[in-house]
Amino acid sequence: MMLLPALCYSDNFDKSRATYYSRPDGLGTPSGACGFGEYGRNISDGNVAGVYRLYNNGIGCGACYQVRCTTSPQICTDKGVNIVVTDYGQGDNTDFILSHHAFEAMAQPGTADRLFAYGVVDVEYQRVPCQYVGHKIQVKVHEYSRNPDYLAIIMLYQAGKSDIVSVDIWQQGKWVEMRRSFGAVFDMSNPPLGAISLRFNVQDSTGSKWAVEAPNVIPPNWKAGVAYDTNIQL
Repeated sequence: MMLLPALCYSDNFDKSRATYYSRPDGLGTPSGACGFGEYGRNISDGNVAGVYRLYNNGIGCGACYQVRCTTSPQICTDKGVNIVVTDYGQGDNTDFILSHHAFEAMAQPGTADRLFAYGVVDVEYQRVPCQYVGHKIQVKVHEYSRNPDYLAIIMLYQAGKSDIVSVDIWQQGKWVEMRRSFGAVFDMSNPPLGAISLRFNVQDSTGSKWAVEAPNVIPPNWKAGVAYDTNIQL
């Protein structure tokens, strides 16, 4: 009996559609809505995406998904590609606008041109843990920041499948919630002087919530554009 090639479907996957955007290097864009900058271009070897419903007002930034096309078993691989959300984007009833590199990675060897010819393809996707071997979470002081008057931060290399839904800063003996400025960027005017402690308020897909503290993670002489290690991971 001959078995024809077929894609394996799973109840853990949701169905949607995906398209792609082009850049000369095939990677992500440093101007994505999440605010990651150059990190958003290179992370995961450029296997990144803009998302629509999954963006969730920026909470979805940095999440990882396995995405695989289902248009044709002769073209699409069973594994698909693992991507990192770095941008917001809406196409033709699509949930994913993949980088050129990520879209190509869904194709069987030698069939990428046929996949690109579709333009928009049916996909299935599932949330997967982000994995950054050798990395703890970093807190990057966003380039918009001005010491000591204005502090904006964004978290990099957040592993796992949970989301940082809000960030608190220790000020005058209590935790004060920072504003979500845009995407994954949190900010505060007139931040505390001296070393800055943060608290990440985290939620997973089951609705469970917890907090993780990063004491004195940002030094008193912090500078815009510099990332500081937290020595913690989710």
